[in-house]
Amino acid sequence: MTRSPAARIAASAIFAYAMTTARFAQAQDAIADFYRGKVVTIVAGSSVGGGLDVYARLVARHLSRFIPGNPSVVATNMPGAGSLIAAKHLYSIAPKDGTHIAIFLPGAIFEPLFGTTDRNSFDPTKLNYIGNGNSETVVCITRRDAPVKNYSEIFEKELVIGATGPGSTLVDYPVMTRNLLGAKLKIIAGYKGSREVSLAVMQGELQGICGLAWSSAKLQYHDLFEPNGVVKVFAQEDVKEHRELAGKNIPLSIDFARTPEQRQALELFYTQGIITRPFALPPGVPPARVAAIRKAFIDTMRDPELQADAERQKTDAVPQTGEEVQQIVDKLYASSPEVIKKLKEAMVSK
Repeated sequence: MTRSPAARIAASAIFAYAMTTARFAQAQDAIADFYRGKVVTIVAGSSVGGGLDVYARLVARHLSRFIPGNPSVVATNMPGAGSLIAAKHLYSIAPKDGTHIAIFLPGAIFEPLFGTTDRNSFDPTKLNYIGNGNSETVVCITRRDAPVKNYSEIFEKELVIGATGPGSTLVDYPVMTRNLLGAKLKIIAGYKGSREVSLAVMQGELQGICGLAWSSAKLQYHDLFEPNGVVKVFAQEDVKEHRELAGKNIPLSIDFARTPEQRQALELFYTQGIITRPFALPPGVPPARVAAIRKAFIDTMRDPELQADAERQKTDAVPQTGEEVQQIVDKLYASSPEVIKKLKEAMVSK
């Protein structure tokens, strides 16, 4: 019996769908076979207890359920150089088979743009981003007894703040504010991590800390809005107010830009607030495994169990996909040379 053209088209479509489904199932089986029995390591480019560490361990507790083959997932730490050590290790040394993930500060992504790192030795555009754990507003925290009482006074009176190492947000953000806007910030660098800086602030060794992610600030300080508390939120280092901070009369540092050029430079610099918790695989990981880990990551972050876990820790977990992060990084590296030059000049003195 001769089939009609419509029947032949329908049969071809069914066959094509069946073949596609079969190939997808085979690919999933291959991914599961690879990961089954293995250990996936998430390296946090910070000390234990810091903001990156919190997100690394949050994801590690839940990720296994969503990776085909359900491998074990462990978190470890590689602090130093504002996460640049962890990022460069991922780029050059970590196995490129899909079993090593790193989360690092966005300053590591910016370093070849504004710092001294050669893109031939570390090119952030070549990493395989699997997602972002949360977009952050970055804040300045000060003691209530600090000599600078409001942000406008920071251009007239000295504020002593603590920081970690070059390349970290705790260094880069206040350096940018000092060099680009003229803030009188005395930066005491060399602390191991944000928790160590925060402890020094609470003990009166320092007057404040800037470049701190809001999620970390909430974890490390519990009296930010208490009238008799030790510390307060001094400024938002972003282009727009955070929903939790809106209406609390906390200024945006970008509003103190005096020229359109300054504002444009800060807008580019503050882009890193969009990707403050980036997770990535090394270059060279097979595309099918990159796709599988990207899907596993976003499914993990949206999972009700992880969200409940994050809420218990008073941590925000509003993720972005790996594809979205990749686009942001590519756009950063396509910025105009003039704006990049201005930012590099502002970052010279750290």
